[in-house]
Amino acid sequence: MNTTPVIAIFDVGKTNKKLFLFDEHYRIVFEKTLQFTETMDEDGDPCENLEALTEWGRNSLKELMDLKEFEIKALNFSAYGASFVHIDADGKPVAPLYNYLKPFPEELKKKFYEDYGGGITVSMITASPVLGNLNSGMQLYWLKNKHPEIFEKIKYSLHLPQYLSFLITAQPYSDITSIGCHTNLWNFPQNNYHEWVLREGIEEKLAPIFSSANVVDARAFWKDFKVGIGLHDSSAALIPYLACFTEPFILISTGTWCITLNPFNKHPLTESELRQDCLCYMSYKGEPVKASRLFAGNEHEIETKRLAQYFNMPQDNYKKVEYDEKIIVSLAKKNAAAPVIRFAERNLGEYRNYEVAYHQLILDIMWQQLASTKLVIQDNNVNRIFVDGGFSKNSIYMHLLAEAFPTMEVYAASVAQATAVGAALAIHQHWNSKPLPGDIIDLKFYAKPSLV
Repeated sequence: MNTTPVIAIFDVGKTNKKLFLFDEHYRIVFEKTLQFTETMDEDGDPCENLEALTEWGRNSLKELMDLKEFEIKALNFSAYGASFVHIDADGKPVAPLYNYLKPFPEELKKKFYEDYGGGITVSMITASPVLGNLNSGMQLYWLKNKHPEIFEKIKYSLHLPQYLSFLITAQPYSDITSIGCHTNLWNFPQNNYHEWVLREGIEEKLAPIFSSANVVDARAFWKDFKVGIGLHDSSAALIPYLACFTEPFILISTGTWCITLNPFNKHPLTESELRQDCLCYMSYKGEPVKASRLFAGNEHEIETKRLAQYFNMPQDNYKKVEYDEKIIVSLAKKNAAAPVIRFAERNLGEYRNYEVAYHQLILDIMWQQLASTKLVIQDNNVNRIFVDGGFSKNSIYMHLLAEAFPTMEVYAASVAQATAVGAALAIHQHWNSKPLPGDIIDLKFYAKPSLV
């Protein structure tokens, strides 16, 4: 029986847990999605169902091995960040998988930043805005100070992607894409752990760093395969673009957050940038990726609900609204005489219909997007902007972005399951005998509108 060589990717989001098989052309040949009901930690805060997640990870491997039409050559993992699984010497979890939205004690935060030079100083060194438990290193600081009995039991604290890999290989590792993502752990100028990690005894709880471009050998169910150690999902989603394009570009990844990523910006973060919600991610090759964030997807969701209610339209009516240049010209003239404000402050009674009001919403979002994206472009010879995610399908957003950046080539980009594809591409050379395909990314060019 002929079998198809494939790589298995476990792609773990906050809501959906996905399992993919990709063939050597990076086509999806198997897909399965599950959702787990959240549980609660000891304080009654919601958290990931770690027991269900662990069982799924282990059982899925057996399920894959039973698929006789495929030959599993390798496995890799991508997962959301800012989340640790704390294991003991036997590899068993000793604490819940705490939610990164769990409130962080203010008095403990105050003590930490007073001890280590203040919020701005620490943030500039670690490229991590002050974000509480979203700075995953602070979760270990919290455990040490508030739950020392748990802290003492910890042999290793593994970021979630590395825990998933550990379930298969039993080999604990840390990965730079997780360590380098707003964790407060990494000293970017010195390319090492921050001083506080050493002084607080945190480093000894962190597994050895291993390259996410390399693999470890594993054997299960009488079969041998290569296993990656996993990647943080935002860094994984950038990999298809880095693999396909060598000329400088920026990627605006849109969803609840619109994150502008510039892998070609080598300037250190400034205090001004930090105050405007800039940070750094880390590429799988260990290189800083400057990024700016805008909560535009969340604003869009809130305001389209308000529009639907006011104009008595379906909640998703915005999907039917196409870019209308005449409406934009009219609104631009009207707005020119007034200060720029957020759409939430606008009176919907000023708009004759839903379509006009929705164009105004996207105009208002674009003013913010322009400012956010400019923060990370700087002088990097960038001449292309790729947009993926929800707004890439929004013709008004895309046309206005092309207008906002008239000297750039602006593209709506689409990669089927970009995060999972990125995790597969990271270890391409270890499992795939074919060259990288040139058709992973679908692009649609948006020319600068000829507004008059």
